[in-house]
Amino acid sequence: MLADDLRGIYYIALKDMKTYYLKPPAISWGIVFPVAWILAFYLRSPRNFEELVPGLLAMTILFSTTAMEAVVINFELRLGSLERLLLAPIRLPAVLLGKVLGGALFGLMITAAVTLGSVLALGLFQLNILYLILILLPSLLVFSALGALLCVLVKEVFEAQTLANLPRFLMVFLCGVFYPISSLPPVLKQVAYLLPLTYTVDGLRQAIGSAGSIGIAIDILVLVALIPLLALPAAKLLARRFI
Repeated sequence: MLADDLRGIYYIALKDMKTYYLKPPAISWGIVFPVAWILAFYLRSPRNFEELVPGLLAMTILFSTTAMEAVVINFELRLGSLERLLLAPIRLPAVLLGKVLGGALFGLMITAAVTLGSVLALGLFQLNILYLILILLPSLLVFSALGALLCVLVKEVFEAQTLANLPRFLMVFLCGVFYPISSLPPVLKQVAYLLPLTYTVDGLRQAIGSAGSIGIAIDILVLVALIPLLALPAAKLLARRFI
């Protein structure tokens, strides 16, 4: 059964990559939107652009993983293709993990391209590759699982995309992407530390050689802990659709 689940996870992720993620709308939403935001702030203050790189990478992770993840499950439920997957010898949690992995792999491709471009353009050769990988991988899984959870909370595709915009924009403004968390009011600081993007941004700052306010070990532990906290409720909510 485990071997069937692992094989199913692999092929579901591969199928989603070909069917949904490697399409112009998903790629543009994953790259163009974060870059456009960052360029807007760069044109306002071009001298400190290096300080915006962690925020650029964090936004790329967030938007690339949730670009289609927040709608693909409901889309397949309406088409009936998700039910056909369950006819195979694979359990429902494995189906969800395949969906999450597909979103994470797409996010990895997009983020790797943006990271490489940032390093070459700005000469960020002091980048700590180990820190980057340790922050990047759990972050991709966290936000892909978040997209899946938001998707199964509603029944319609348009509702899922609308719902996904709320936490995305909330995190963009509160998690240190553009402004340091230390400059926020006390109440908003507490909210910021409850959001996963805070730990992604802080870890990425340390990966490029800047000072972090939390600590790389805590950033990694929090992100890893958030993966099951988001994936397990998503699996349970998805299972209710078939009861």
